[in-house]
Amino acid sequence: MSSKVQPVVSLKEYFKDALHGVLANQRLALEDQTEHYVVNLLTLFARSEALFEQTAEGLRVKPLVLMLSEALEAHSRSERERGLQRLGDVSLFIAGFFARGFARKLVDIDYHIAMGGCAYGTLARRLAAAGASRRASVLGQVFAELAEKFQPMVDALNELSEAGYTHSHEDVLRLYELWLKTGSRRSYALLKRLGVEPAAHPGAARGALH
Repeated sequence: MSSKVQPVVSLKEYFKDALHGVLANQRLALEDQTEHYVVNLLTLFARSEALFEQTAEGLRVKPLVLMLSEALEAHSRSERERGLQRLGDVSLFIAGFFARGFARKLVDIDYHIAMGGCAYGTLARRLAAAGASRRASVLGQVFAELAEKFQPMVDALNELSEAGYTHSHEDVLRLYELWLKTGSRRSYALLKRLGVEPAAHPGAARGALH
């Protein structure tokens, strides 16, 4: 793949084609409406102002635990649902596109996976219990699928974000850590490609929001 910047006419169409390709490569099936949602999410967060918030220290992503607290303490159902959706969206994007950067952070990728998956799952259950409109019902199905497939989706976005990146033996320790923490099938395959036979993944219980 060329290392040069490749101009695209439509960012949305680029993400649509790129996501479809990595989903096929990862053998991950998504409903059309879920794939469409993720494409829109990627297109939105391609603009830094949509992902980051202005603070005294500059542009920052709000801590996930603060986002969760604000969502659960919201005064209206719609605000609570928007907060949970934002938490799920940000968690998915950050875990998918900045996985390698977590090696230098105190909060790791498994935290984002747990928080994002639980946020989407809680939102899906709330929408189902509310007997919402057809549009909200479809969104509820999207969030339910994203909650169920959050880790494989992170793998798919990892592949999309690392297009053109060649993994080296220097990446082995981080890939092995990701494998142990998340059971990532992509990390497992990359380790095998680098000549490492990972031990059986011990598995980890994920919490739930109520």
